[in-house]
Amino acid sequence: MSYRFGSSRPSFDVKKPVELDKEYEAEIEDMSRRGDGVAKIEGFVIFVPNTKQGEHVKFKIIRVGSKFAIGELVQA
Repeated sequence: MSYRFGSSRPSFDVKKPVELDKEYEAEIEDMSRRGDGVAKIEGFVIFVPNTKQGEHVKFKIIRVGSKFAIGELVQA
């Protein structure tokens, strides 16, 4: 196993707690600067547009990045 300079672990080992096209439920904990709701699953940030802080929502993951995911509201 090789490491890059400044990296404490290789990036290919990082498993995301969410998967593309799967549905999840969570509470919107905060709002982003752009106005999207912010939910977290196992500490992993998911931005969910068209939601408000305090709502418990169901969403489908439409994009997964290295540090966050984007969800699409399924049910408020």
